[in-house]
Amino acid sequence: MHEYDIALKSILTRPEGSALQRVTGFAVTRWHNAELPQVRSRRADLLGETARGGLRHIELQSTNHPRMALRMLEYSSAIYRIYGRFPEQAVLYVGNAPLRMKDTLKGPKLSFECSMIDIRELDSEPLLASRNLDDNVLAILFRLADETVAVKRILVSIAQHDPAQRAAAIAELMILAGLRKLGTVIEQEIEQMPILNDIMDHEVIGRERKIGMALGREEGREEGREEGERLVVLRMIARRFGPVSEWAREQVQALSPRDLERVELKLLDAKSLEDLFA
Repeated sequence: MHEYDIALKSILTRPEGSALQRVTGFAVTRWHNAELPQVRSRRADLLGETARGGLRHIELQSTNHPRMALRMLEYSSAIYRIYGRFPEQAVLYVGNAPLRMKDTLKGPKLSFECSMIDIRELDSEPLLASRNLDDNVLAILFRLADETVAVKRILVSIAQHDPAQRAAAIAELMILAGLRKLGTVIEQEIEQMPILNDIMDHEVIGRERKIGMALGREEGREEGREEGERLVVLRMIARRFGPVSEWAREQVQALSPRDLERVELKLLDAKSLEDLFA
């Protein structure tokens, strides 16, 4: 699972934010942790339920998959087998290359369609102006009239929150900014803000980001990617439950790759650290 997947899922599934409904039109009241049968990728990225019982399925995509419509059809049928209902579906594209994926699949007596949403085509201003911190952070992926000005506005918003929220928000912002190659811009602006500058030396963000995340981004190094995922999980734990205890850190380090994926998914709805590692 990519680092941006974890950060995006964490942000999009928090009830306070408005970004998900702005982008997809989906008003989700409850999220499902769905493992699907007989699908090449067994886990749906986001599967939620509306107040009236309708299912909403969202896949996060950073590259142009040549058979994305087919994948969405496979997800749709697998979800139907579990819940007895077909979901309304959307692909949320967060990549940098132009969106080229087809949203339809046609054959003899077959017609399938899902929504393809290029997040860069959407105006960032409503999210930048929002009073919700998650909306502000997510704005980094939207269309920015001026990247530097937008980064400053996001950082000003982060600076107005308490220290624990600042650290977690900066961590998520840095992960998402990697999709837009804006990490250097953010670091430069943070240096101009004393209230945030110390965060870059925070135990969860500074040392681990400089060492572990560098490993996690190196293509072809499975060990490095796995270490990067562990560090992102630690950040998300800090976001959900506060400062990471030594016990929780040891639990994360001891996870196998398969169990690490399981914990990443449980972060969506775990009520406590004990529940997370149960």
